[in-house]
Amino acid sequence: MSLSRPFRLFASLGLISAAATLSACEEGSSLSQRAMAPIPPETVALMEQAGSNKEAPTLIRAFKKEAELEVWKMRPDGTYAHVKTYPMCRWSGQLGPKTREGDRQVPEGFYSIAPGQLNPNSSYYLSFNVGYPNAFDRAWGRTGGTIMVHGVCSSMGCFSMTDKQIAEIYAIVRTSLNNGQNAVQMQSYPFHMNAENLAKHRLDENIAFWKQLKEGNDHFEVTKREPIVGVCGKRYVFDAVPANGHGLDPAAACPPLKEDPQIAQAVHEKEAQDNAKIAELSQTIKPVRLVYQDGGQHPYFSSRIAEVSRPEALVPPTEIALEEKATAASGKGRAKLASRDRVSPSAVKSTMSDAGKTVMPATGKAADAVAALASAPETPGKLSVRDWQSLHKEPEQAQDGSSPQNKKEAPKKAKIGSLEKALRDAAQTKK
Repeated sequence: MSLSRPFRLFASLGLISAAATLSACEEGSSLSQRAMAPIPPETVALMEQAGSNKEAPTLIRAFKKEAELEVWKMRPDGTYAHVKTYPMCRWSGQLGPKTREGDRQVPEGFYSIAPGQLNPNSSYYLSFNVGYPNAFDRAWGRTGGTIMVHGVCSSMGCFSMTDKQIAEIYAIVRTSLNNGQNAVQMQSYPFHMNAENLAKHRLDENIAFWKQLKEGNDHFEVTKREPIVGVCGKRYVFDAVPANGHGLDPAAACPPLKEDPQIAQAVHEKEAQDNAKIAELSQTIKPVRLVYQDGGQHPYFSSRIAEVSRPEALVPPTEIALEEKATAASGKGRAKLASRDRVSPSAVKSTMSDAGKTVMPATGKAADAVAALASAPETPGKLSVRDWQSLHKEPEQAQDGSSPQNKKEAPKKAKIGSLEKALRDAAQTKK
């Protein structure tokens, strides 16, 4: 719904503050003219060089690991152009989504910033609420709120910038909202969704969730348009609407969806190319999990460590090496994969559950990217396609309840038993 002119006028006067109760990330202070500061002329010039202008819609992308926040502006043809990247002064917690109040986690996902979420009288210079929890977060029962992008370089779960940076970003968002944009989309990622990062973090417990975020990233990358974000079946869907014309229920199973076939094909092709590259890199890049003491900051601010919150926690993250393991279908624990057998890549496709812990064979068409894994040279400790397939195949049951494997083992056991008896008899004879 578009904003009425009087409502936009009130927003431009800086009289609208965040409606939610303010948390540790956000405390009230006196209204200041800083909320009405214009966008710096040099940044306006960058917008014009990108083929846009200061009044055009804005889109924000944030990357925690790299500690970067990007601003994009819409061009007349509806596509977005990158304008500027701001080094992030501080973020807290670990890579991965925010799940509960007080976990110090910076959220990951797709969020919307409406006019009422701007806070011109923030004690953190200026701020705006990113909109956590969104429909996806609520479907998973996640708690907490009032997650802000703000100044002062202090984070307890927020995206923290310097005062100068937030003044500029706030002015950009305010100007777009005052000129008719209903809400600014903010895409928050754990890292740049490239093949190297995804290969490195392929065994992280959050990988299934991150693959959902990558799908949204791919929609943006191939179209350079703001993806339409929906939630059903407790997962994100992008640029898709229910075929029956009804709405989506975040907690209920997804209905048949209708999507633009050209966009779907372009996203599929990008996904296949990226997966092939990930499989290739996985032969040489060891999987790790990064553990931070409490988040990080951009290297640009390394000389200003005394100005940030919890400076003692700003040390390089610890890399914990993860072994290539898989959980057997029988549920009897985790087994190292030693077999080096191969199977045609068209035979299987791996998918993961939203919880990020279950791997199962697919019934649809195979992923093109598996070809790179199946044709790659063998490396000790790496997962072959047949290894994966055999460990995740449910054992067949015979009519009598026993498995075919048990029936095959029975004659072998009988022969071994007879041999052992003969040896014992021979020993007794010698005695």
